[in-house]
Formats: sequence, C-alpha cells, structure tokens
Amino acid sequence: MKKTFITLNLLLTIGLVSQAQTNASKPNVILIMVDDMGYSDLGNYGSEIKTPNLDRLATEGTRLREFYNNSICAPTRASLLTGQYQHKAGVGYFDVNLGLPAYQGYLNKESLTLGEVFRSGGYSTLLSGKWHVGSEDKAQWPNQRGFDKFYGILKGASNYFNTDGLPFGKSPYPVALIRNNEELHPKADSYYFTDEIGNNAVTFLDEQNKENKPFFLYLAFTAPHWPLQAKPVDIAKYRGKFDEGWDVLREKRIKKLKENGILLADQTVAPRDPEVPEWNKLTYDEKQFWKAKMEVYAAMVDNMDQNVGKVLEKLKALKKDKNTLIVFISDNGAQGGFNTYNPLKRGLVKNDGPIGTSGSFDYQEQNWAYLSNTPLQDYKNNMHEGGFSSPFIAWFPSKIKAGRIDKGSGHLIDLAPTFYELAGIEYPKELNGVKSNPLPGKSLLPVLIDGASEVNRGAPIFWERAGNRAVREGKWKLVSIAPSYQWELYNLENDRGETNNLAQQNPGIVNDLSAKYFDWADKTGVVEYSKFKQKNELIPGAAAKK
Repeated sequence: MKKTFITLNLLLTIGLVSQAQTNASKPNVILIMVDDMGYSDLGNYGSEIKTPNLDRLATEGTRLREFYNNSICAPTRASLLTGQYQHKAGVGYFDVNLGLPAYQGYLNKESLTLGEVFRSGGYSTLLSGKWHVGSEDKAQWPNQRGFDKFYGILKGASNYFNTDGLPFGKSPYPVALIRNNEELHPKADSYYFTDEIGNNAVTFLDEQNKENKPFFLYLAFTAPHWPLQAKPVDIAKYRGKFDEGWDVLREKRIKKLKENGILLADQTVAPRDPEVPEWNKLTYDEKQFWKAKMEVYAAMVDNMDQNVGKVLEKLKALKKDKNTLIVFISDNGAQGGFNTYNPLKRGLVKNDGPIGTSGSFDYQEQNWAYLSNTPLQDYKNNMHEGGFSSPFIAWFPSKIKAGRIDKGSGHLIDLAPTFYELAGIEYPKELNGVKSNPLPGKSLLPVLIDGASEVNRGAPIFWERAGNRAVREGKWKLVSIAPSYQWELYNLENDRGETNNLAQQNPGIVNDLSAKYFDWADKTGVVEYSKFKQKNELIPGAAAKK
C-alpha cells in the first residue's frame, strides 16, 4: 500500500513537472496598439519623433510595409480582439447599438476574444488601456470576455489628467477608469493616463510572474488620440522641432522612408492635399499656434514609447524577454478634418488652458495629419491607404530575423490565427455552449518567421465602414468613398499613393472585385449606409447591395 502511494505521488510529481516545463516553454505574447497615430509617426518609419524603444524592436525584429486595420477605433478593436471582420463580430459601425446583429455595438458571443482563447490554452490574460467594444452591460466588459486582469477605459477616449467628461456632443462624454470591474476615482492631475497604462501593465506582469503560466498582454494605449494633452517635460523636448512646417517635414519623411526601405524607389506618393494651406503662407501667429499642436502630439507619442520601454525592462527583469513575441500596430491613420466648432480653426470649445494642459481639448487637425500619414493618401475613417494603413513591428529574439522589412500585406484578422498557431492553441469550435465563428484570416508566421515576403491568403481582404468600401486582391485595390459610390481602381504594386485611377481601363477587374465585395457583404451582414435613418438607426432588412 505504501509503495503504491509513493508511486502515485511520484507519477503526480512527474506530471506536474512535465506540465510546468510545457508551460514554461510556451511563448508569451504582447500586443501593443496605439490610437490615431499616422503611418510615419515612429522614428523607425521616418519621423522626427523620438521612439527609441520601438526603434530597437524594429531594428531587432521585422517591419511590414503593408498592414491594414479597419480605419477607425471600435471596428478595428472588434477585428483585433476576435480575428473576425468587424460586422461578423457585432461592431460594424461603432460601439453603438443600431438594432441589427452586425451593428449591435459590442462583441457577440460567437466571436471569441483573444482573452477567451488564450485562457482556454492555459495562458494568463492581461489588458491595460482602451477597450471600446462594449460598455453598457458588465457582460460586455473585459473581465467577462476572457481577461483575468483589466485596467483602463471602456469607451473611446478620455482626458489624460482627470476623469472629467469630455466636451463632446450635446453633453459631456462620460469617462470612467476601471480596474477589474471596479470604478476608480483618482485625484485630478495626480496621474497621466499613458503612464498609468504602462504602470498597470508592469504590475500585471509582476503579479502574473507568481503563476506557472505563459501570458498574453494586450497593451492598448489611447495616445495620441485627442485631446492633445502631455506632460510639460515631454512637450519641452519638441519645442522648435516643427518650425519648418508640414511641407518641408513631409519631404524629409519621404526621404527617410526611402532610405530605410519602407517606401520603395518606384512607389508613388500621395499628391499634396489641396485642403492643407502652404506653411510659408501662414502668419507668424498661425505658425505658433500650429507648432504648439504638433509639439504636444509628438510628446504624447514619445511618452507612449517610454512606457513601452517600462514593459521591456520588466520583461528583461523577469527573464522572459527571450521567449516573448511583441507586435506593434496603430488602430487607424491620423485623424483628418478640421475643427468645425471654431471658424478660426483654433481648437475645440471648452479649452480652459493652453494646448497640452489638463484643461485643453484639441487635436491635430488635417494640416498635421497630412504629415503623419506621409506618404499615403487621406485620413482616418477613409478607405484610401492613409485611412487604414498601419506601421507594423514584430519582435521575437531568435525566432524573427533582425532588421527585415517585408511587404506583408497583412490585416487585423490575421493576428488571431498567428498568435494561436505560435502558442499551439486550437481555436475552440464551441465555447460555453455557443458555436464559434470560424476565423477568416491567415497566420503571419510564414512571413514573420519563415521568410515569406507576404501573406498567401488565396482570397481578397474586404472593408466597409459608414458606406466607405474597399477590396484588396493581389496588386489590385478597389475603393469607393460615400456618398458617391464610384469605384476607383489602383495598382498598389507601384502606386501606393493612389495617384492613377485605372477603373475605366479595367472594367473586367472592377466587375470581378465588386462582385466579390457584394458577396462578402451579404455573407457578413453589411447593411448599406445610405439606408441608415437619423439618430443612427437602421431600416430593418435593408439590403447590402446598391
């Protein structure tokens, strides 16, 4: 009896040791996403902004020339978190309920989150930052959708120094800081939100280190999304750095992009935006005002990079840096448009202090977004390349070859299958009695690790948001912008700037891609935006076709 008991204990111990070794060998995954940052705003993508930590990841890892998001906050996060097209996940328009399954404004249960799938594979699941895919019911919150630990905001934006409601719309936009389902009430001006996102991520990693598990960390910064607010010490670094203005700096960025291999020599660049005034024609006072905006914006990106550095330092201290994949992206292009509240274009209403302070409420506006999206055309919420192209960095010591720059042609829907393949997790066909939506994306591991130049997906990529549409298949991109719905066709092999519309010369290609688009739209639950009623209501049963 005693011998049997000893044998059973020995077998149990061997099993536990074996499981511990398996857990220890599984890779950790960190996904970093920033908010409203343009394609070329990182130092390693051509910017004047200092981002040494991300530059290091780029130098030691790989960058992609082409990686696509969904052009705006909530729909991007829906695809990112589930690996689904945003309509399939329930967030086809934004985080508002428009009365149809594809537009319910929060993630449906059929679309499993990264938190839920990683947890099913034995991972700790951590989230610090912005959620924005469901807030009205606690069942929609991060802790209820697979994340063991959460700190941040549930909605789309917040002040950086306080939890006051934002002056947005007819009434102040409500903001709350949440940690693990509990609302926090920090004293105003006692913190800076980007720092707190970084600090909480570091705390989560310390706490997780006590568990015998690998981890998945989603680090979702709100910077540099409006309002433009930054710490004085960071703003001071950029005084005078933008005195040359957007025209000169755009040309300098184009040169850097070519030098570092992000922009190939035979690629076009977008033409000059006619809505952006020439810098040299501005008055002295106008230049001072506009420079102040970009100095604060740069400070916000700089501070975000500092907080990435905190996480890297913690990884190294925990001796987990050699077994961690880090992926960095942005949720959309820089935000265009001009301030319509003030005809002088000098900041939104309710500014209680200079640009950058906790009492200010301002944003880049189109003049500087034109620089941020260099060399691409258009801005956030648009289906031209400047609207949904993201910088992409992947870093994994010993797994990803250092210093590579690849075409890529990846999309948000590709991240979930990439992570699950790397982690050895089988995507559940069913969870909690609910049948799961299958994943439409392709793993990026052949590009990131095996050396392929781009994703071999065998099917087009599709987009739709607020009536704006696009299809990408191979070198061809078909795009239409509401409300005209006129198809434009571009050969992105040599015309990334979308300067030469080839639709009239290639009607067969237009017909083929548009037919594929409408077939996808029908299957995905897309409703034609022109059918929307006022107050963001939808006409039930509206068709997806023209």
